[in-house]
Amino acid sequence: MKKTLTLAILTFAAIGTILGITNSLRNEESIKAQIMQNTDDISTIPVKDLSITVCFDNNPYEKKLKTSWGFSCLIRGTEKTILFDTGGDGSILSANMETLGIDPEEIDLIVLSHIHGDHVGGLNSFLEKNPEVVIYMPESFPNGFKDKVKEFGSEVIEVQEPVKICKGVYSTGELGTYIIEQSLFLNTERGLIVVTGCAHPGIVKIVNKAKDIINNDVLLVIGGFHLSGNSKGEIKNIISGFRNLGVCYACPTHCSGDMARQLFKEEYGENYINVGVGKVITVDSL
Repeated sequence: MKKTLTLAILTFAAIGTILGITNSLRNEESIKAQIMQNTDDISTIPVKDLSITVCFDNNPYEKKLKTSWGFSCLIRGTEKTILFDTGGDGSILSANMETLGIDPEEIDLIVLSHIHGDHVGGLNSFLEKNPEVVIYMPESFPNGFKDKVKEFGSEVIEVQEPVKICKGVYSTGELGTYIIEQSLFLNTERGLIVVTGCAHPGIVKIVNKAKDIINNDVLLVIGGFHLSGNSKGEIKNIISGFRNLGVCYACPTHCSGDMARQLFKEEYGENYINVGVGKVITVDSL
């Protein structure tokens, strides 16, 4: 009787394990299908006229521009002209854009990575100059923030899952737990370009997510890597993660920290790009 009972228990346990694995695989397939549905057709961007201009950063590059804690960059050469994040101060963002010859009205889309003030602080000032933009923000943003943006007359698109933004341009969808963040990535003729705000969910995890959505080589990763204060060993593990993912060019800035920037420079050599406010990366020249 005991042997029969034990055998029954083991059988049920085995069935439960099999069902669990099956459900897990089904969920994974469902997620993949949802990603493909949201991203629609997978297209690439020609790199000839593709450029990234850092409009706001706490790291200096062009002396004539103001530095302040935060990050923002302008992406040109895609189907839509995109401003990624808006820095922490609207007056500084506006002044830097003017010096760089960037007209706010040329911008079609704004993508906000996360709710922290050093990434959304310049938004209201920008919308006073150009409210005719579509703004992609994480669904988890406070309703009060969304309502304020809508008062300017701007269209708000809430992002939860990975989504296609325009031809060849995608959001990773919301990542992280305590701090929710989305990142942007571009599928170019030469590989993926991943743009991060602060990379709170983990910079390697973000790059992995982009590769999961579109299986392509990674040409460039630019933005805040959130490594300021990390140990030398921890940063070297991140660099190893980059190498394992085949990241060709590394551009750590904003909250990456001086030690991380130096270690990436030592590892990547000519493929390390020193990034600060005013830096323009023309993708065709990489």
